[in-house]
Amino acid sequence: MVDIINVALIGAGHWGKNLARVFYELGVLKTICDSSEETLKRKSAKYPGITTTTSFSDILTSPDIHAVVIAAPAEQHYSLAKKSLLADKHVFVEKPLAMTAQEGEELVQLAEQQGKTLFVGHILQYHSAIQTIKNMLQEGELGKLQYIYSNRLNLGKIRREENILWSFAPHDISVIISLVGEEPIEVTATGTNILHPKIADTTITNMKFSSGVGAHIFVSWLHPFKEQKMVIIGDRKMVVFDDTAPIDKKLMLYPHKIAWKDGVPVPEKKEGSPIELSKNWEEPLTSEGRAFINAINGQPALTDGQEGLRVLKVLQRAQASMDNYSHPSQEKSYFIHESSLMDEGCEIGAGTKIWHFSHILKNTQIGNMVNIGQNVVIGPDVKIGNNVKIQNNVSVYPGVTLEDNVFCGPSCVFTNVINPRSSIPRKNEILDTLVREGATIGANSTILCGITIGKHAFIGAGSVVTKDVQDNALVFGNPAKLQGWMCECGCKLDKNSQCSECGKTIKTS
Repeated sequence: MVDIINVALIGAGHWGKNLARVFYELGVLKTICDSSEETLKRKSAKYPGITTTTSFSDILTSPDIHAVVIAAPAEQHYSLAKKSLLADKHVFVEKPLAMTAQEGEELVQLAEQQGKTLFVGHILQYHSAIQTIKNMLQEGELGKLQYIYSNRLNLGKIRREENILWSFAPHDISVIISLVGEEPIEVTATGTNILHPKIADTTITNMKFSSGVGAHIFVSWLHPFKEQKMVIIGDRKMVVFDDTAPIDKKLMLYPHKIAWKDGVPVPEKKEGSPIELSKNWEEPLTSEGRAFINAINGQPALTDGQEGLRVLKVLQRAQASMDNYSHPSQEKSYFIHESSLMDEGCEIGAGTKIWHFSHILKNTQIGNMVNIGQNVVIGPDVKIGNNVKIQNNVSVYPGVTLEDNVFCGPSCVFTNVINPRSSIPRKNEILDTLVREGATIGANSTILCGITIGKHAFIGAGSVVTKDVQDNALVFGNPAKLQGWMCECGCKLDKNSQCSECGKTIKTS
């Protein structure tokens, strides 16, 4: 039990101003951190007794701050949360938890290692209407759950740091997973880019669950009026949650049924009736803030880091589906499996295939007809040529360049720093590695950084390459040594530098 909890709010703008009010009313707001001096001046006048700062470092080093509430842009969530956890602070992160599942998993593990609370701002979980629906499902009032669909639409704040899927859909994904009680086995999504060619303004996400339940979510920030509506369909009754309606009509129950007559389904419609919410009503944001404080004191939270990670994984699968979708009228230029992820700023050539559980980090360029296997990580800022083949379990780090027609065997390893230490950052000491056209790197080989592998060179399986390799050279061993010469076709040259397979003579030195 923590006797006194002092909270620092990071970001007091669009949504942060609401969090400032709630945590101030709960008596725990100590400091507001924002880059705008004008914003801090207004908040200082509105909330007497709090301190303000433009320095996030001041928050991290202050022993008087026990918890950090992050309401900064989504692209900053991961870095701010990680630094806060490393500074021994409890963390509340507005949705989404991070921008990749890999980042989310790292935050969850870090929170466990630090013994700190990691809490995600999925506010609908704390709405009394959602709590009531959960109770109705548990008590069997709706019958067997069959389908859920949600509309979250508005002509509101249009973001550029994330698309509409990541901005609007996390709340609905969180609730749907909670109501169904399991993660989806299938996630597909389509989006429409209207205002910006690379940022979706409307998306439709479909989910299927092993229990047979289906769900879809329609989100848009190009809608003429605000609509926040979720429909939950059971085989006995249906319930509609309309968060824009007055409190006495936010939750409506419809005892509709589908009756079978002579083998034909016939709907039996009945009048809807409101469900009382006012008796136990509390502003959801207040309930959410109180839940965070209780979580710091050891109570389980509905939206802890694990729950946030589950939502993040669905978002990532939906984004991958969108990235891989092309309209029937458009030619699909490349394939990326729905379990893989591609960050912003990447360029993927025509005919390229990216298979299961791979991650292409930002600003990476991949050429045409490239085949990337399972569990491959490339980037950021890496350049891959045309017709390259990268087999399973390979990581191509910054500083590594693969020219056309390079073959990377399974689990081969590239390094990019010569003397790494976990506690010493060396990103400015990366050494470039160049693999020239047509070279082959055998399975489980290790390529030390700062070297060049020549054109059509051949690295034998399990080799450790510590120095430059000449064009057409055959090397293997630990350390790898020159063992002969190879033709462009992949066969060994004889003592006259001639290929017995294709007859070509190669000049060697």
